[in-house]
Parts: sequence; structure tokens; C-alpha cells
Amino acid sequence: MNGAAEPAKGAGAFSAFERMVALRYLRARRADGFVSVIAGFSFLGIMLGVATLIVVTAVMNGFHRELMDKIMGVNGHAFLQAVETPFTDWDAIASQTEKLPGVKAAIPMVEGAAGISTQFGQSGVLARGVREKDLVRLPGVAANVKSGALKGFDAAGGVAIGQRLAETLGVGVGDKVSLLIAKGVQTPFGIAPRIKAYDVVAIFSIGMSEFDNVFVYMPLAEAQLFFNKDKEATVVEVFVDDPEKMDEFRLNFEKTVERPIIITDWRQRNKTFFDTLQVEKNILFIILTLIVIVAAFNIISGLTMLVKDKTQDVAILRTMGATRGAVLRVFLIIGASIGVMGTLAGFALGLAIAKNLDTIRLGINKLFDANLFPAEFYFLSRLPAIVDPREVGAIVAMTLTLAILASIYPAWKAASLDPIEALRHE
Repeated sequence: MNGAAEPAKGAGAFSAFERMVALRYLRARRADGFVSVIAGFSFLGIMLGVATLIVVTAVMNGFHRELMDKIMGVNGHAFLQAVETPFTDWDAIASQTEKLPGVKAAIPMVEGAAGISTQFGQSGVLARGVREKDLVRLPGVAANVKSGALKGFDAAGGVAIGQRLAETLGVGVGDKVSLLIAKGVQTPFGIAPRIKAYDVVAIFSIGMSEFDNVFVYMPLAEAQLFFNKDKEATVVEVFVDDPEKMDEFRLNFEKTVERPIIITDWRQRNKTFFDTLQVEKNILFIILTLIVIVAAFNIISGLTMLVKDKTQDVAILRTMGATRGAVLRVFLIIGASIGVMGTLAGFALGLAIAKNLDTIRLGINKLFDANLFPAEFYFLSRLPAIVDPREVGAIVAMTLTLAILASIYPAWKAASLDPIEALRHE
């Protein structure tokens, strides 16, 4: 045949001839329009599936990291509480703990629930007494002061409050707030509530609405007086370099400190919360993988119809010397090409959305006057996204595998055609 490309005898697998035939079959012609539409839907399904998986896993990773940073930025990684005797030796315990390997800070605190009020509003809070030198080491607070200052915190005798709490109470730096506890001073008539006014010396914004609306920091000595904790602390919060090595910290602490202490860590206090996040991430991954699986079934449908449409062409190729393996590889290349192109497009789209997710959210809010991702419901002031290369690699590998597997059966059917029977029926 003049000008016709013939299979080279002894050509290797996935030769130029096989790739050329596959490319010609992929091109849309009027007679093959319906097959091309199915291939297009397969491509779009894979692209959207991969992009969605990348974006969702990035958002869940962002949630986990942001919440971990916010929670550990103010709550510590381990919590030391005294047993048997009052916790009056908190300074010595904190000093011993800070000398342990991997410990960044050990901060003694007095904690207690209280009511807070102004003439504009009231709320329930968790009041924390902490020394100025320790407060400036709390990463979640010291790095996020929006107005006022922590310098001179002990001498000022005032309080530092979260931004959302300040908005609720309608106060700013220099204004007064009143703290109230039910168990105050002992009187001949019983225990009377204690109420005391404090100046607001600083306003911080941790970025987690739950914390910005609840925490109130006051000097440690003032908190001891206010909560009737004479020379006591309620807890020493420990911050470590690696939160995943809490078991190692426990062993070192128990070897060093002889005083009876109850140790709890972030895994115990937040286990249900972070386990729930992981379960949600896994379920979303499984559900969204169905998009890719549906697209893979579209590949099967499209290739099956293409095999039926190209029965005569396949028979002619076989009579010209193409082997069963060559025909099999031609259709494998077609299915794999759809999978590869769809995966690469989804990969690029997913990364682009994940990297600009919060900008996209703000744009949609402005365009439609909406409030996507309200901070009061989702605890965070922005929509976080962290792309994990390992997870992206797993998504890409899974998609390509599904595309290749979806191509095997139609390719095998094409390779199994009997050229004589096929031509006879034509």
C-alpha cells in the first residue's frame, strides 16, 4: 500500500507505529463523534476528580495543622497537675521541667472559670493567671497582640483579652471590665461572690474564634488572690519541640521529678477532636474517589465502543502483520492517554485552587455578598490549605492505575478479534 504506515517487523513494544495508530484513533471524526464525546467526559471526570481530591486533602491538612498550631499555641503539649499536696512548689517543678531535653517552656498558671461584663455586654470566660515573662513566651498570644502591649503586664495589674471577646463587650485598650466568680470571700453569712474591675491592657487575636472569645490573661499573683489560690498554681503547661514525642517526655519527666504529678498531654485532651478530623478526611477521600472511578468506567465504555467501531480496521492491521500484542498496546495507549491527560490537567487545576483557596473564597464572598466559611462556626479566621506531596503523589498514582486498569478489558477484546471473522461479516 503506497504511503501506508506498516508495522515494522520485530518492532518493540509501544513502538512509533503503535503510538501513531493510537493517536489517529483518538482524533475526533464526524463518524466517531459519540465515541469522542465519551472520551471527553472521561477526561473531564478524571480532571475534576483529581483536582477535587487534591483540594479536599489540602484543606483537611490545613485544618489539622492550623488547629494544632492554634490549640498548642495557647494550651501547651503537656499539663502537670499536683496530687496529694497543694501545688505550691510550681516554680521548682517548672524549672526542673524546662531543663529536660526537647522542652521549650514550662509555664505555671492559675486557671478558673469566671464571668466578665461591661455596660455593653457580658460573657463567660476562662481566666488564666500567668507571669509576664511566661506570657510573652506563649506563641499564640505574644505573636498576635493587635492593640496594647504585654510589656509591664505584671505591674499594670490589668488583663489581656481576645479580640472577639473585646468586640462582644464593646471595649478597647484602656477600658475597664469586671470579672466575677461565685466563690469569693468567706463572710458570716456564707461565701459571697467576688467581683473586681480590671483595665484592658492588651487585645490579641489568636485566629481561632473559640479562643479569642474565651481566654482572659491576668498576672499570676493577681489570679492567686482572685481565685483564693494562696501561693498555688493549678497547672504547669509544657511546650515541647516535637509534639509527637510525648512518650519520651513522660519518661524523662518521671526519671527527673520525684513529686507526685498527674501528666496529661494534647493527645488525651484533643484525641476525639483530631480523630474526628482524620475520619472525615478518610471518608471524603473515599467518596471523592468515586468520581475518578466513574470516569474510569467511562473509559471502559468509550474504548469498548471504539473497538466495535474499529473492528474492520483492527482486522486489516492484523492481516498486515500486526500482532495481538500490538493491537492490545494500541488501545492501552488510548486509555492511558486519556488518564494521563486528565490526571495532569487535574493536578495543575487542583494545585492552582489549593494555593489560592482563601483568595478565591474572599473573591466569591465579595462578588456574591456571601459569607463562605464563617469563622464563628469553623473556629478559624481563614480557609487553610496545605498540599502534601506524598498525598498528591498517591492521588496521581491511583488515578493513573485506574485508567490503565480500565483500558485492559477493551484492549484485550480488540486483541482477541479474529481478523477473518471480522472481515467476513464486513
